Amino acid sequence: MLNPLAKDLDSVLRQTAPLWHELRGGRLFISGGTGYFGCWLLETFLWANDRLELGAEVTVLGRDFSKFLAKAPHLATHPAVHFIQGDVRSFRFPSGQFTHVIHAATDSTAPADANDTVDVAVIGTRRMLKFAAKCGAKRFLFTSSGAVYGPQPASVDQIPEWFEGEPSTAYGEGKRTAEELCLSYAAKHGFDVTIARGFAFIGPYLPIDAHFAAGNFIRDALEGGPIQVNGDGTPLRSYLYASDLATWMWTILFRGQSRRAYNVGSEEAISIAELAHCIKEFCVPDASVRVGKAAKNIQRYVPSTLLARTELGLRQTVSLGDAIRRTYHYHLRATHRDERQEEITWQKSRSETRTSAMAGRVSS
Repeated sequence: MLNPLAKDLDSVLRQTAPLWHELRGGRLFISGGTGYFGCWLLETFLWANDRLELGAEVTVLGRDFSKFLAKAPHLATHPAVHFIQGDVRSFRFPSGQFTHVIHAATDSTAPADANDTVDVAVIGTRRMLKFAAKCGAKRFLFTSSGAVYGPQPASVDQIPEWFEGEPSTAYGEGKRTAEELCLSYAAKHGFDVTIARGFAFIGPYLPIDAHFAAGNFIRDALEGGPIQVNGDGTPLRSYLYASDLATWMWTILFRGQSRRAYNVGSEEAISIAELAHCIKEFCVPDASVRVGKAAKNIQRYVPSTLLARTELGLRQTVSLGDAIRRTYHYHLRATHRDERQEEITWQKSRSETRTSAMAGRVSS
């Protein structure tokens, strides 16, 4: 069966083809491999692995294999994928050498108290770093967040890596402390560590039932509207499509300067209300958009990607309009698949009931 992401996966492979030779015959370890970042890393890794005949393997650390299997069976059952079920703070180290380690385990979608959020970020990162040192990894990628900068001043249009702010959330504080751990371990144990500070994204695998505005608007569009903006719609964000995200992540892992952080995101600012109207226009033109009360102040969360562009040659290749269309149609196909599966299950159950009833009448 044709992978519905084939076009995106081919695009990532074209942009990253020269990088993959480093993984030929290698072993990759990914924590958080069942989340949004993790699924895209697995999709693109396996696409390259199969087409370039790399002969590489990946071990995925996750909390629940059954959920992973239901979410992405083609990933969970791929022969190059091995799964370890466990908590990133306490998982048992697998045996043998691993050449590359990606730590993407922090789940910003899960409701948790502040202490748990910091524990997952800090204790989990320390555990992953210890594993990287023990397994002989030569490269380690940590997926951090723009939350490490804290609130973006109104006078700063695009926040650069050198900006020194104060995190305002437990999530941001945990990520910042985890970054410091990464730098310390890299210096002590001699492996390369790069940091990807993610901002806002859109694309397949993005949850449509969590606290992500883009995902929730897509969900509303799939239901025919209205598209509901819970706040006043004035916060400014920017959205990088998932295939660009994957390209950036692999490039930062393979080519990023050790002990350096790179912003990952789009520089094209858009308000939450404007995003809702864009999704309406591209997906359900007849739907309405409902926005809350008028704004008191405008919050920005938009990165400068100058470092990634100048050092690594990275750029945004998918426009926001195309990103919205692709995400919407991916979820639309998924919805239809679910509906067809429910119909098949119902018909099968109905047929089995009839057969059982007929058998009962014959036996009597």
